[in-house]
Amino acid sequence: QGRLVASGGGSVQAGGSLKLSCDGKDYNKYCMGWFRQAPGKERAGVAAIKDDVESGVVYADSVKGRFTISKDDAKQTLYLQMDRLEPEDTGMYFCADCLFGDWRNIRARDYGFWGQGTQVNVSS
Repeated sequence: QGRLVASGGGSVQAGGSLKLSCDGKDYNKYCMGWFRQAPGKERAGVAAIKDDVESGVVYADSVKGRFTISKDDAKQTLYLQMDRLEPEDTGMYFCADCLFGDWRNIRARDYGFWGQGTQVNVSS
């Protein structure tokens, strides 16, 4: 298991907001992503950020316009601001480092150093 720790989850009503944080010894200032996993479903990519020769951010279609990924390298912390939350956003949220493949696809198999997740519950 990796040494990244996600925090900031909780229970909110639909339309509410939460801000997740991720830090730990495996923080990678060059490329990281956020994922979520609902009960009985596979881990799915939510957003990713790259800050290297190639830089940018990408989002899953389901969260575009509602979620914002950012980072603070001085604090070695990755963030996910989640606004206008929907019940479909419920799940365990994880952060991870980019390792293989094209980071923009936000595929779990291309990321690693998974650590402790944080639970997000959105009620209707």
